[in-house]
Amino acid sequence: MPVSLKKGQKVSLSKDNPGLTKVVVGLGWDVNAFDTGGAFDLDAAAFLLGDSGKTTCSEDFIFYGNLKHPSGGVEHLGDNLTGQGEGDDEQIKVDLTRVPDNISRIAFTVTIYEAEERRQNFGMVNNAFIRIFDETNGQEILRYDLGEDFSIETAAVFGELYRHNGEWKFNAIGSGYQGGLAALCANYGVDIE
Repeated sequence: MPVSLKKGQKVSLSKDNPGLTKVVVGLGWDVNAFDTGGAFDLDAAAFLLGDSGKTTCSEDFIFYGNLKHPSGGVEHLGDNLTGQGEGDDEQIKVDLTRVPDNISRIAFTVTIYEAEERRQNFGMVNNAFIRIFDETNGQEILRYDLGEDFSIETAAVFGELYRHNGEWKFNAIGSGYQGGLAALCANYGVDIE
């Protein structure tokens, strides 16, 4: 039975799942009935962060333009341009044994592509969630439903995996940002053109 988290809740993955090494982070969403005249394209990303809370190099930003970390520890499974259908809209695989030692946290985010131009924001998105399941057996370990806390934000941090005393844990964050991907990149120390 997966653990259902509330905003701000932290849970250990390692303690309840001994031997867990490979997980898949699934992110999903639906677009509500308010039509802005343009299609929604939401993009999931992972930021691999050092103790400073920043990326250590540009390769630590995993997204549709950089699908795989050089370590092989984190891999984005591809961009979903519509968000149509049930279940996960985008997935990111994490091999916990291959995440470099200098990475203490992995933040999972979703942004709205061209949100400003399309006049779109997270207030128009509902049923957003992040879930983690064991890649080896498909067993869902945890799920966090973000709720309807957003209005004008164009980017959101859904949650993060982090190391603590040799264990992997998950923190349900659910915080929004204005300024889309550029704001997240600035926050996590990624230089963008």
